[in-house]
Amino acid sequence: MRPIVGLVAFLAFCLLAVSPIAGQTAAPVTVVRASWLIDGSGAPPVANAVIVVRGDRIEAVGAAASVTIPAGARLIDLPGHTLLPGLIDCHVHITGMPGDGGDTAELKETDAHKAIYGVVNARTTLEAGFTTVRDVGAGSYAAVALRELIDRGLVPGPRLVVATRGLGITGGHGDINGWSPELDLPGTAEIADGVEELRKAVRRQVKFGADFIKVVASGGVLSSGDAPSAIQYTFEELRTVVEEAAHSGRKVAAHAHGAAGIVDASRAGVASIEHGSLVDEAGIRAMKEHGTYMVPTLYTLDFIVDEGAAHGVPEYAVAKARAMRQAQRENLRKAWQAGVKFAYGTDAAVFPHGRNGRDFDILVRQLGVPPLEAIRMATSSAADLLGLADRVGTLKGGHLADLVAVEGNPLEDVRRLERVAFVMKGGQVFKTTAGSGTGATTGRPAPDGLIEAR
Repeated sequence: MRPIVGLVAFLAFCLLAVSPIAGQTAAPVTVVRASWLIDGSGAPPVANAVIVVRGDRIEAVGAAASVTIPAGARLIDLPGHTLLPGLIDCHVHITGMPGDGGDTAELKETDAHKAIYGVVNARTTLEAGFTTVRDVGAGSYAAVALRELIDRGLVPGPRLVVATRGLGITGGHGDINGWSPELDLPGTAEIADGVEELRKAVRRQVKFGADFIKVVASGGVLSSGDAPSAIQYTFEELRTVVEEAAHSGRKVAAHAHGAAGIVDASRAGVASIEHGSLVDEAGIRAMKEHGTYMVPTLYTLDFIVDEGAAHGVPEYAVAKARAMRQAQRENLRKAWQAGVKFAYGTDAAVFPHGRNGRDFDILVRQLGVPPLEAIRMATSSAADLLGLADRVGTLKGGHLADLVAVEGNPLEDVRRLERVAFVMKGGQVFKTTAGSGTGATTGRPAPDGLIEAR
């Protein structure tokens, strides 16, 4: 019996040694210090801030006087910088590139192009300080594969929440229009008409990896043959999409520039209105009544007007953007002032990925949003919309260690958020151009040769 008892004790010891508790104890500890900290909740900045990161999680955060630095921790010093939560962009097309809205790409390119574009854009987006993004339609399932490879650590990039193909009507914003009817064209989204086609399409997209569903409720800017104000799906169709998505625990995002489309989509129960350019008083009431988020995409119209032609944007799309831009700013300012919930989103891919931070300045200067609130839109509010508020969006104990830093104080100049100097995602440093002990910028986790605390 004694040998058996000894063997059992030895095996129990081995199991304990490799248990999650033992793994947690051995997790590396990194301490990040900076001159200021904005935690993403809307609270005032903290001076002389310290964040303790153990493994991929935040263990402690606060003013230096209130946080104990563990012995043996690696130190990252960022004097003259402000720490913030990793930024969140709720509206990107990670596998897309600037052009005519995807029409030409669908006709000339393959899903392999989208996958490779996605790898390039993911790294660029992460280095711009956006550690989580919501992909609102790739026209394929390439973003699903990219999400999985990022999660496995094979590709550097932000945490992805993906819609896969999106849903659009025949001849609408998600279709490819203006070509011969004798050609069988694929659409830039999955084309589905009527409630039964939509039910099946939602089920299919969930089956193949959709985290949420994107639906087109009004016309668009880059599409041929429709007006941004035009209704596309009916209320009954929109309600069907929301109900079917809810069966599998998914939310719905609705592309809607037009006023009527915004009302219908909000009444149908979508989680967010994307763009919202022509929102009116009825739309504002509907969004507030149903708790619908507005995801404004502001810089994208500036890009189309100012640089679109040089990037292949058709003249009809430039004309639409030019005609709508001023009204967009006025309408969204009214929505913000009326108390509609806002979450940060940009439409990156219409413009080059990496410029995601440019919407902050427009929010502040043209919509009158205070800088601290604009930051909250891209942190805790965005996390709430994405259903990730228990993991990201604020700097607090237990959350994932997604941190960025910018030089100086972004509350004094919000454009500092366009020039992110330091990026940590899940406890790994992916970019640094400032401070000490952080290694070189490589687009991959920085080396561990950091300063050891004494």
